[in-house]
Amino acid sequence: MIEKQKEYLHGTGRRKCAVAQVKLYSGNGAILVDGAPFEERFHRVQYRQAILKPFEVTGTMSKFDAVIKVNGGGITGQCEAIRHGIARALSEVDEKYHSLLRENGLLTRDSRIKERKKPGLKRARKAPQYTKR
Repeated sequence: MIEKQKEYLHGTGRRKCAVAQVKLYSGNGAILVDGAPFEERFHRVQYRQAILKPFEVTGTMSKFDAVIKVNGGGITGQCEAIRHGIARALSEVDEKYHSLLRENGLLTRDSRIKERKKPGLKRARKAPQYTKR
């Protein structure tokens, strides 16, 4: 379990409808998502790799503990939001981390969201089948 310390770095990550609030404490690399280890929450390997990518890029794999609260969206959106939040928090540590994270595209928010349904269509862009006769 991670001990709560007063000094932490904060980062907010967003993706689709998911919002992740990340607090980084100095520690040994434990990551808690909504009070549980992130391995229990994210079973797929690619989700775990995506969450750990900011730490790998900056070389801070076991220097920080992360306490994360995440709301909204699905599993993929939450995973990407966590990655974005961790990258934002790490960019406050050192200017060289900021440039490394920027080069790897981890500080850029992915602004793609679901397009709304339009009237007369079945979905956002799918039209009813056209019949000539």
